[in-house]
Amino acid sequence: MPRRLVKRLYVWVHHRKHRWYLRVFGDRITDPHLWTLNRHSITAAFGFGVAIGFIPLPMHTLIAVYVALSRRLNLPVLLASTWVNNPLTAVPMYFGAYWVGSHILGTPIHHFAFEPNWHWIEHGLGPRWKPFLLGCLVSAIASGLLARYVLELVWRSAVRRRYRTRHCHRVAAIPADKA
Repeated sequence: MPRRLVKRLYVWVHHRKHRWYLRVFGDRITDPHLWTLNRHSITAAFGFGVAIGFIPLPMHTLIAVYVALSRRLNLPVLLASTWVNNPLTAVPMYFGAYWVGSHILGTPIHHFAFEPNWHWIEHGLGPRWKPFLLGCLVSAIASGLLARYVLELVWRSAVRRRYRTRHCHRVAAIPADKA
């Protein structure tokens, strides 16, 4: 865990909370829950961040900040996990969401080429927006829940392994005559 980095970020934000770019958030930005490193806050923020990555609008950061402030989740993790949707992964993610939505609605999958003009938006995207948005919603919920609970399992297994390792070292350190 990058505890030092998060602590430095918290101190940086706390000292600059009265600047114009952080004044919008008021005292909520210095809420300790936004910067805590416990399992619940981290795993929930990761799940929400992955789910927010499926929103087909370029406002992931604003939505992530709103969710972090309203749900009191770890802000840096939530912001970083929205970056699962980047220029390299956006096309496969959104095509997968369209594929899921088409199969749920029972509509055929239409292959198309993107053209940045109004005619394409009206006629090319028109018949495809319902399966696309439904697929984005279903994919966001499924992948967000899956990401959260997989991270939860990984976190718990790492804690168990550290406990066993620490316990084995303590047992091994006891002299044989005292055991």
